[in-house]
Formats: sequence, structure tokens, C-alpha cells
Amino acid sequence: MRVRGRLALCVGASLGLALLAGGCTSIRNHRGYVADQALIDAVQPGIDNRLSVERTLGRPTFVSQFGEKDWYYLSIDTKQPAFRKTHTDKQTVLRVRFDAKGNVVAVDRAGMEKVARVDPEGDKTPTLGRDRSFLEDLFGNVGAVGAPGAAPVGGGP
Repeated sequence: MRVRGRLALCVGASLGLALLAGGCTSIRNHRGYVADQALIDAVQPGIDNRLSVERTLGRPTFVSQFGEKDWYYLSIDTKQPAFRKTHTDKQTVLRVRFDAKGNVVAVDRAGMEKVARVDPEGDKTPTLGRDRSFLEDLFGNVGAVGAPGAAPVGGGP
């Protein structure tokens, strides 16, 4: 009977430790286009056009707004470790360029080298002008109403 109790305790403790350790794993998420290399390789410059690309790869994630109407397929894999911010783990941008007739000119691929990390500097945005405190901003206009040189209040003559 004692052996069964100890075995149940060991199994329960092992299960509890496994559940606790499982809570510390990263959460992975995929956003955007699911890239299939065989389908991407099937798009051939000079052979395919807009319609065949749409049938092969599907509708693009977005179309460029300026210049040539290139199609972009965006795929992002994110990872969120326990108690931390989400960060981009892997990114793929597939660009399909077309000529004026709608035929494929080139298929370009870019990855994480295009990701720009922008870290704000400090907790305050530098501005031009006077550096005023909170109280000066709050009470700075007290007495300004009706000051000499100001327009009269009301519709008087």
C-alpha cells in the first residue's frame, strides 16, 4: 500500500513539474502568406502573367500603391517567450514584378535583412521651444484672459 502511495506522489509531482515547465515555453504565431517553395518556383518570368500568378500563389498580401504595380506576399513568424514582448522570429517578403502588359518580369525574395529595429531614445520627445513643467502647462494661461493687448471678451462696442 505504501508503494502505491509513493508511486502516485511521484507521478503527481512529475505531472505538476511538466505542467509548470510547459507554461514557460514560447508562443509561436504565423501571420500572412504561407509560403510554399514549390508554388513559388512554379512562377516563371516571361511565361506567367497576373492571372496565372494569382491562380498559383493566390491573391497578394498587398499591391504597391506607387510606381509599378508589384505584388507582395508577406509571411511573418513571431515568437513570444514567457513574460516578454513578442518579436519577429522569421520574415519573408516575396515580390512579383510585372511589366506594362502584365507579364512577370522577376520574382524577388527578402528576409530578416529588411527588418529595421527602431528603439526610442529616452522617455521624452525632444521639442523646440520652452521647456515647461507640468504645473506651468496647467496654470500657464491663468491671468492671460483680459490681459492688455488682448481682444475684449463679449460682443461690446
